Amino acid sequence: MIRKCCLFVFIMFFAFFGWETPGAEEMPPAEETQAEEKPLWEAGVGVAGMYLPDYRGSDEGRFYALPYPYVVYRGDIFRVDKERVSGRIFETSRMLLDVSFYGGVPVSSDKNDARRGMPDLDPTFEVGPSLRFNLLQGDKNSYNLTLTVPVRAVFSTDFHSIHHEGWILSPRLNFDVQDIIPRTGIGLGISAGPYFATKKYHDYYYTVDSAYATPSRPAYDSKGGYSGSSVTVGLHKQFGTSFLLNAFVSGDFMRGAEIENSPLVTTKQSFMTGAAITWIPFVSATKVTKKTP
Repeated sequence: MIRKCCLFVFIMFFAFFGWETPGAEEMPPAEETQAEEKPLWEAGVGVAGMYLPDYRGSDEGRFYALPYPYVVYRGDIFRVDKERVSGRIFETSRMLLDVSFYGGVPVSSDKNDARRGMPDLDPTFEVGPSLRFNLLQGDKNSYNLTLTVPVRAVFSTDFHSIHHEGWILSPRLNFDVQDIIPRTGIGLGISAGPYFATKKYHDYYYTVDSAYATPSRPAYDSKGGYSGSSVTVGLHKQFGTSFLLNAFVSGDFMRGAEIENSPLVTTKQSFMTGAAITWIPFVSATKVTKKTP
């Protein structure tokens, strides 16, 4: 269980912090650009702490702390950047098609009252195409409004086998502002949007088979469809060239979701939060050209 937690909490750190503001998406500029040179790669380490619900709709959660590697690689096609690992499939001045990733931590049912006596939840990972649209961009990239539409296949694993657990669609509006307080270097990111999932995905988290039904936990058969929504607010600041500080808080809302009546949905709203600090001591001497407004 410790090994499972470490790997998939790392994925969650990557997904939420994005090494920068949650929701901050690097898009090609939609206006006339000038060349800016950046290092081909950067490397460092960081440490983060995060409080997460056991799963969406659970009123129980855990605190996780974990060191992580920081890597940026600015290749022409394959990139590991401050937001994601991406294989850029198609790109224009206002649209980007690449690959997105996400993950979920494992849950020991013995430690969760609503699931007690049921099988444990294995960690999950998600992968699939993501279409990003640049809707609005400020002068000198001072602010950005983007729409991201990822469609991801969901898999669970016990590290001996992998099982497909359905699909999830999570369109997001992302609004990012640089230097939100003038001359402080503090950036703000806000991301919001709904979730939609297949029946198989909802079955994994919210169905209660008759074999596991109790007087306080009746049998329940999930359906696919609307799966709730969330709003995330994050702040980030870079200190010199060597340190990054990130923090976020996220609210998850299940009211109106297809699975809100599952006995495993024990709260209609939950919150998660976290912070991370990154040290970047290694920077490539080789430079590449990056376009900015």
